[in-house]
Amino acid sequence: MTPKRSAGLLLFRHTEDGTEVLLGHMGGPYFEKKDAGAWTVPKGEYQPDEPAWDAARREFQEELGLPPPDGEAIDLGEVRQTNGKIVTAWAIEADLDPAAIDPGTFTMEWPPRSGRTQEFPELDRVAWYGLDRAREVIVPAQSAFLDRLTEHSV
Repeated sequence: MTPKRSAGLLLFRHTEDGTEVLLGHMGGPYFEKKDAGAWTVPKGEYQPDEPAWDAARREFQEELGLPPPDGEAIDLGEVRQTNGKIVTAWAIEADLDPAAIDPGTFTMEWPPRSGRTQEFPELDRVAWYGLDRAREVIVPAQSAFLDRLTEHSV
């Protein structure tokens, strides 16, 4: 079976306290009360015939409701998450007001086996985190993106 693939953009900025990254908290009932491991690079799935870079930009728009920023993209490579999904990411230096997001939504049956469907935001909030705190809350496999960003001397 071919693993699912996702692509996304990791925004970063420089502050007086050091480098910060923009992470999104996964929406929906399964992550509602979780913090550690429930934050992610804004990303989404794509099909094999779509270039990962194009998917990353499209998914940024869909996940946050804002156009992806322009700027030099730093290739952060790929990681394989515990669920088998392969995630590709690029970092771009940009600033964004978390209050400006208008997240996309998804529909799922909730509660399970109820026959009812509900709509949930893809990301229920976004926030800027310093790199140390980001490592504590990001999906574990994605912490490699933070390490690779640091290696680029940002």
